[in-house]
Amino acid sequence: MSPSLSEQRNRAWQNLTRDPLDVLIIGGGIVGAGVARDAAMRGLKTGLIEQHDFAFGTSGRSSRLLHGGMRYLAQGRIGLVRQASLEKTILHRIAPHLAQPLAFIFPTYPGTDWPLWQMRIGVKLYDLLCSGKNLGKSSGMSRAETLRAIPQLNPRGLTGAVRYFDGFTNDARLVLDTFRSAAGHGATLLNYSRFQDASRQENGWRCNATDQITGSSHEIRARIVVNASGPWAARLPHSHVKLRLTKGIHLVMKRNRVPASDAVVLTEGKRILFVIPWGDRLILGTTDTDYSGSLDEVRPDVADTTYLLEVANQFFPKTALTMKDVISSWAGVRPLLANGRGGASDISRSHEIKNSEPDWWDVAGGKLTTYRLMAEETVTRFMRASGMPAVSCRTATEPLLEKPDGFSGLLPPEFQREVVVHYCNNEWALHLDDLMIRRTSWHYYHADTMVKARQVADWMAESLGWSAAEREAEVERYRVAAD
Repeated sequence: MSPSLSEQRNRAWQNLTRDPLDVLIIGGGIVGAGVARDAAMRGLKTGLIEQHDFAFGTSGRSSRLLHGGMRYLAQGRIGLVRQASLEKTILHRIAPHLAQPLAFIFPTYPGTDWPLWQMRIGVKLYDLLCSGKNLGKSSGMSRAETLRAIPQLNPRGLTGAVRYFDGFTNDARLVLDTFRSAAGHGATLLNYSRFQDASRQENGWRCNATDQITGSSHEIRARIVVNASGPWAARLPHSHVKLRLTKGIHLVMKRNRVPASDAVVLTEGKRILFVIPWGDRLILGTTDTDYSGSLDEVRPDVADTTYLLEVANQFFPKTALTMKDVISSWAGVRPLLANGRGGASDISRSHEIKNSEPDWWDVAGGKLTTYRLMAEETVTRFMRASGMPAVSCRTATEPLLEKPDGFSGLLPPEFQREVVVHYCNNEWALHLDDLMIRRTSWHYYHADTMVKARQVADWMAESLGWSAAEREAEVERYRVAAD
């Protein structure tokens, strides 16, 4: 670690430990980032620690969609759909560089759970749930119009389609830019810093944490503790969260394998899958299966990959997608609220905020789209419960970044040294995989990732002061993560 980076982390630890915090947040995913930003913007002395890198877990492995959820609408979860529909429009307003309108074509076939007449009604209701301000106006499509828009679509039995709008994002970049905003408002943030335990004191909590880089131990005092650790939330001491974990995988392929200007919705029974255009690539996903494995090493498996390819080939029989078409893939775990009922796809995506011990708050469930609302509700509730002066939330109106700097967007940045230096100096990148996977998405977008990784390792070594041995260790660490 370079002297400047070491000094930067030491200074952050001093900020966390010197005086009591108003709030300590555990978890560096999108919800933790949202809580940190909101709390800091309300003037609270805010700290956050994350055991891995920021956006390491669920928040960096989603479908990259900001959506109300057509499936949730079909399930009758009107309240959830309205919440998410309004939130996606807010994110488009405050972070247009990371929340772009995306049209979806939903083809319909007879004998399925998604008849055309029902879908025509559904997309109009979908628009209304955005208070008439959706990211685009929905419409119906004839059979001929559908085939012109998606020439490779299976024509057999096709009755037509509907076209509606949701948002497309870059999930890990949304986390990181939210943290950049939080830091700009005074929050102290540390990745690779593990929460160990906490004890209740007269004026709040005394928390023990370990720096995963140096191995040093630290004590943090905080009036409020917020557990926003996603899939790990139920495993923290003092947590009262009960979760049902489900896994979703995504595959990345060349865009020309399924040429379509819009995203395409695929169905398998009541399940919905997506083919999402992403620059010169397309994203195919997702699965939804119960998961009980390691949270630190969640990987796609052959069965899940085969399932996605088989569903896609039913809709695009002439394309004949195979494993050889897959450029990259990712797998993530959804931290859903446990209710003990139904299959994995039937579990609600609603969120829960619990205050089971004095000044300890568990935030769980929810979805990427509703993170800002979850954070607002959390901060408002703990401020009110602890007797703090009321301060209005501004996160729905203030831009996420005043002036986007060109290093954050829906597509990966240009492959150049300047980009790497920026992330090392300004965005908490400590390891090669931090940069290749989460800061840039180069790992997912490019086919020659190991070649690029070695070049990035050279650039990072210059910025972070790695020795030759440390550089090789980072390349090996990335190889394992990418395997």
